[in-house]
Amino acid sequence: MRLLFIRHGEPDYDHDTLTKKGWREANLFADMAMKMDLGTMYRSPLGRAMDTASCTMKKTETDASIHDWLREFHAFVDINDSPELQYAFADCHKEGDRYPLHYIVWDMLPGYLAAHPEYMDPVRWRETEVARHGDLVERYDEVEKIFLELLSRHGYHKEKGYFRVEKESEETLTFFCHFGITCVMLAILWDVSPFFLWHYLVMAPSSLTELVTEEREEGIAIFRAKRIGDTSHLALGNEPASFAARFCETYHNFDQRH
Repeated sequence: MRLLFIRHGEPDYDHDTLTKKGWREANLFADMAMKMDLGTMYRSPLGRAMDTASCTMKKTETDASIHDWLREFHAFVDINDSPELQYAFADCHKEGDRYPLHYIVWDMLPGYLAAHPEYMDPVRWRETEVARHGDLVERYDEVEKIFLELLSRHGYHKEKGYFRVEKESEETLTFFCHFGITCVMLAILWDVSPFFLWHYLVMAPSSLTELVTEEREEGIAIFRAKRIGDTSHLALGNEPASFAARFCETYHNFDQRH
């Protein structure tokens, strides 16, 4: 089995669509997609993912079904009673005398994460300060249930550390979605903490991540990554990758996102 994850093109978050650059990126991916087997396609209902998928659908004359669970992964965290989290989410500012609920649970300072290794543990991340002050675990488990049911319908059933193969398949499933939710699905496939992937991976807008099963033992499969965050379609089109996926390369470069 083969899984493809395509992040939307450079986003115009204010209007939930793509920037002009994002549209160029989406069309360059669609040009590459015409030479690929995308199999069964799924898309997030958010505009930036819908628009990215629309370019591929138009050029390949295919369709992608819309699934709410593929929208960007948002779980709330209430930092008002946690000085620890007020440091971790330093970009969150008070409105009046209280902090508003924060919804991008992985957007924490690296120094805080380094001081709290439990976030990188495949089990203990569920018991972290963030998990205790919001609905992170509940939201994650909802996605996990839906995603694993989908894979089960295609013959791959999750066990601890591997997938039990009930029916061998060379199908392709393609997901047009977002960075955060892609990291969640990868964490589910690999039995790792989502914080590890949120913190250490970069997937530029319109990038492609490709996984394939490896079945060296009969009835046992794992999903291995052939590429993560690939932007070769942009290079072929002389389009630089967007910086929207990243933070500042050096601290004093204030022209870049901090």
